Amino acid sequence: MSRNAKIATGGVLAGLILWIWLPWWAVLLIVLGVPAAAYFTLDPSQRRRLRRVARKELGR
Repeated sequence: MSRNAKIATGGVLAGLILWIWLPWWAVLLIVLGVPAAAYFTLDPSQRRRLRRVARKELGR
C-alpha cells in the first residue's frame, strides 16, 4: 500500500470515529478547519508552489 493510500485510509477511519463520538457540526468544523489552518500556516512562496503543483496535477 502506498504512503498516500495509508494516509487516506487513516483519515477515513478517523473521520468515522469522530462522526460516532461528536456531533455532526463538530466533525464538519474539524474536517474543514484543519486543512484550512494548515494552508494558512504556509509561507506565501510555499502557497504559490502548492498551487502550481495542484494545477499541474489537474492537467492545466
